Amino acid sequence: MIFLKDKSYTELMKISAMNRSQAKENFIQNLYIEMLLVEIQLNSEKEKLVKKIDNAIDNKDKETFMLLSEKFIELTKRFG
Repeated sequence: MIFLKDKSYTELMKISAMNRSQAKENFIQNLYIEMLLVEIQLNSEKEKLVKKIDNAIDNKDKETFMLLSEKFIELTKRFG
């Protein structure tokens, strides 16, 4: 805290503004990273379901096809 005594009010306000700006940038960056990870997870889940649905079609397994299709629809609704 000794170093604060050597700084003027204007300098302290500049430092405070820079810290707030950095905090906002970090928040936005973290938000983008989180959104990217969620999208990657969603795409991965969709790909897995599509492969399973394709296998159900190939095997003419209507029950599994219907179940997986419902899961796919729910996943799509949940994440838009």
